[in-house]
Amino acid sequence: MDASPFTVHFEALRAHAARLADTPLRKLAATPDRATKLALRVGPLYANFARQRYDDAAIDTLFALADTAQFPERVIDLFEGKRVNPTEDRAALHVALRSALSDTPVAVEARKEAEAALVRMRRLVGALQDTPITDIVSIGIGGSDLGPRLVVDALSPPTPGRFRVHFLSNVDGAAAQRVLAGLDPKRTAAIMVSKTFTTQETLLNGEIVREWLGNDTHLLAVTANVARAAEFGIPADRILPMWDWVGGRYSLWSAVGFPIALALGMQAFEQLLAGAGEMDEHVLRTAPRENLAYWHALTAVWNHNALGYASQGVFPYDDRLKLLPNHLQQLVMESLGKSVRLDGTPVGERTVPVWWGGAGTDVQHSFFQALHQGTDIVPGDFVGVVEADHPHRENHRALFANLLAQTEAFANGAGNDDPHRRYAGNRPSTVFLLDALTPRSLGALIALYEHSVYLQSVAWGINAFDQFGVELGKQVANKLLPAMRGQAAEIADPVTQALLREILRER
Repeated sequence: MDASPFTVHFEALRAHAARLADTPLRKLAATPDRATKLALRVGPLYANFARQRYDDAAIDTLFALADTAQFPERVIDLFEGKRVNPTEDRAALHVALRSALSDTPVAVEARKEAEAALVRMRRLVGALQDTPITDIVSIGIGGSDLGPRLVVDALSPPTPGRFRVHFLSNVDGAAAQRVLAGLDPKRTAAIMVSKTFTTQETLLNGEIVREWLGNDTHLLAVTANVARAAEFGIPADRILPMWDWVGGRYSLWSAVGFPIALALGMQAFEQLLAGAGEMDEHVLRTAPRENLAYWHALTAVWNHNALGYASQGVFPYDDRLKLLPNHLQQLVMESLGKSVRLDGTPVGERTVPVWWGGAGTDVQHSFFQALHQGTDIVPGDFVGVVEADHPHRENHRALFANLLAQTEAFANGAGNDDPHRRYAGNRPSTVFLLDALTPRSLGALIALYEHSVYLQSVAWGINAFDQFGVELGKQVANKLLPAMRGQAAEIADPVTQALLREILRER
């Protein structure tokens, strides 16, 4: 796609940023009706963009960029199973796992496969319920771990349900020791989650857990490579499917979510899908100016490309959502960490900022000093849950008072004759409010971020669905593994040679 129309819009955005440079965010936010005009609700999710550093003219240019980049058409391509992942010659049909919004043959076939997988999930959940198993170890890494881990941590009740689910991802043997400590191998089952069933970390941890279990009948798998799983000793009737048209970081809606179904029950898992499907319906059917994913994606482009902010914070003011930044780091940075366009030419704009964050109020006492008075401005997504599901009302009031106070202080700052006690303000933020933390609302929130990521990739003309950048380190590690065993290996890099000598010196 010709980059020139995009260039014109990005240059216009930077001109708007320069025009607004001396306009305090406090003044922008005080514009009549802005707090309601720049707010949207989709089902259980409310979002307010009033404290972003743009005005109507800048917003018009952002939506002109969306029009030139053909946001609506590209969303339709996603839902209809078009080849939106051209570098791997694939569709990206994670929406088919939770929505029935397209009747194209590709989407219909994907949805049939997803529904068949759900039937098998229900059967396996039921079969495990009829055993003495009390604990499940989910073995996976990256997209096979972060999404399910977030959902289970966020939605598990204080008292565990039928199964306690534990997650094992890191190849460090200490991680396996800690996960298995206190578990009974006679009452534990393990799920190995790997699309290719060649992921080094998952296979090594799987070997540890298999030996610890001493019983292959307690092993299950979620994979696209049934043959490799069978070689590992897992029969086909204990293997759930994955597909090449779902990337790992978009896969929690698939059988990768099997640990969610075990921890929370199939009904909760299906409500999670329904919440995501509700967001899918909104993104596909809603006009641009009322479309929450468009607003979030364009705001990200504005903050990064027009205002030049190098990172983006996400701050859930609910301890149950403390793993949300972890999941979003992979979703956003693996999807948008690209420097070439779909046609292989260099990207003309900066792509992904660094995503990071943590749970309020803990983060207020760690890094918020830098956010309030440091030299770099970090825009933030603040996420709150209106209805508490615990009896400690004063704590909940204090939590929300802090959320509201931080976003106000970020935006407005405070003057003081003492420069050490002066707050510059002009720190932008978006506030998301969930009516309650339920499978439905969490599904909608995660799906929103997925759609925003895709639309940002469209604005930059890059591929949000490949991840070749993770492969080089794996290849080099495989070459170095013999050397770590003390075997002969050709190592050309002199620094690596020196480090290996130091590591192996005492051995």
